[in-house]
Amino acid sequence: MNFTILDTMREATRLTAGGRLVEATAAIQRMMGGNATPSASVEVGTTIEGTFERIGESQTPDASTLKPSFLGKVSLKDLVRPKGRTSISANVVVPEGAQFEWATYAGPTGSRRYKLYVPSGHSADVPAPLVVMLHGCTQSPDDFASGTRMNDAAEASKFLVAYPEQTSASNMQKCWNWFVDGDQRRDGGEPAEIAGISRQIMGHHAVDPSRVYVAGLSAGGAMAAILGEAYPDLYAAIGVHSGLASGSAHDIPSAFAAMREGAPGRSGNGRRTTVPAIVFHGDKDTTVNVRNAAAVAAQAKGSVSLAASSEKGTAVNGHGYTRTVCRDAAGQPVVEQWTIHGASHAWAGGSSAGSYTDSRGPDATGEMVRFFLEHPKTAAAN
Repeated sequence: MNFTILDTMREATRLTAGGRLVEATAAIQRMMGGNATPSASVEVGTTIEGTFERIGESQTPDASTLKPSFLGKVSLKDLVRPKGRTSISANVVVPEGAQFEWATYAGPTGSRRYKLYVPSGHSADVPAPLVVMLHGCTQSPDDFASGTRMNDAAEASKFLVAYPEQTSASNMQKCWNWFVDGDQRRDGGEPAEIAGISRQIMGHHAVDPSRVYVAGLSAGGAMAAILGEAYPDLYAAIGVHSGLASGSAHDIPSAFAAMREGAPGRSGNGRRTTVPAIVFHGDKDTTVNVRNAAAVAAQAKGSVSLAASSEKGTAVNGHGYTRTVCRDAAGQPVVEQWTIHGASHAWAGGSSAGSYTDSRGPDATGEMVRFFLEHPKTAAAN
């Protein structure tokens, strides 16, 4: 972040503290190259993503059209609003015998709705894995389910999938508040609610407690990283797609800096074990810098000595990638990082039935499921 940007962010923070939200927004718009005048009737809201578009099966990504545009409202805890498209209104097809229904969690820190997919043939006598999926900004549970095809994977491999819902009441653009201090810790804010949803499902359905996982896209990916750090006793592994490391931001300036340039996130945190992580990021992502993927991977490695090996490949549908696997002394993979060459800010291998997807692979859903099922929680996790 250069001196001009720092000056602008300090000025925006000062104006916001004085209640001058319109002027603060205009200052940031000027910094990002925008010249629109914000409406004086604007309400305070939060977001964390910039402009990006879904890439469909026949659509060619053009990084020049994916430059971030941060428009909207600002406060000391909030980021500005993007011009991104809203989520697709998806009608999710549910196979005979399966269920995909709304439920509600209520706990000490608040209540939250979520959708739960239970595959056909799920039995109370056979505990199944659970994957918690956190959508990105402007998305919904149905949209995210359609775009990632995670329900299809769950039906094939017989695991449950939960999709917690972020609403505009909590964040104007329905982004998880990964950059707010109160939403970055155990037993507080959004992490506590998502962990509560996970435990509620475990109490009401046959779930293998050693095979509970959390994954997300962008703001959802950043929140998945927070959950992996805050709840290593609950989640066996995490999946972070186009996200950021836990603790990589705590206010407006640091959030912009992390998105634009990358940030290392917190280290240590008193953990004695490492939560395995699989990480995906496009190297042409102009919304969240690809350097953040390395930060997520480094955070998952912790202080453990790991041996790394890399391989290059090309997805069936077109994108090249570099896959790096870091293994512990016993040869077990702990961190798997996929850098997708030429890809922007979208779920790799996703379906155009959902928003913010890139069908040209690799198959992030399939690889995440494979990684998760290879990593049950160990007895030493705390």
